[in-house]
Amino acid sequence: MVPDDLAVVILAGGNAARFPGKLESDAGGTPLLLRVYRNVAPIAPVYVSARAGFSPAIDAQLACPIVIDRLPGRGPLGGLASTFGEISARRVFAVAGDAPFVDAGVYEELARYWDDSCEAVVPVREREGRLHLEPLCAIYGRIAFLREAYAVLTHGSAAVAEVVDRLRARRVRLASQHAFTNVNTPADAAVFA
Repeated sequence: MVPDDLAVVILAGGNAARFPGKLESDAGGTPLLLRVYRNVAPIAPVYVSARAGFSPAIDAQLACPIVIDRLPGRGPLGGLASTFGEISARRVFAVAGDAPFVDAGVYEELARYWDDSCEAVVPVREREGRLHLEPLCAIYGRIAFLREAYAVLTHGSAAVAEVVDRLRARRVRLASQHAFTNVNTPADAAVFA
């Protein structure tokens, strides 16, 4: 993929009910959101999907647009749809703001599976003997995603996985499952200790 063809969207608009302030919590000497941003910034232009701005210290270090969710209360799908509507890249690498180990290597592994027949490349991982989608670490065709996102937001569950089911999606297993480590509770932050 050529750089003009790609953007990165970091989802950073969740409520974080189990860990308020988690995106500004310490992640190995750096606030979690900044760690994720620095991991993915070399890939392509970055956009952050948010409910509002962040602390001045975080805002000052995010050298990218922060897109305020126009569909609050609709979860990650609302944030993705709001942000995808503000950018022009044909493809978007979506990353959760609480996924500190997603980086250019993860993107490159997913990108190897992309071709013109795809509308999405989404990793799966095995948990409890079943395969589960990881739709917040995926590459999407922006226009196709928006087409299906608005249909799901209007008539569906507002789940990103439901959008994936409506796309020509290639489901792949990544070599490393480490990319799916995320920080949802203060105990999860122990990974940085």
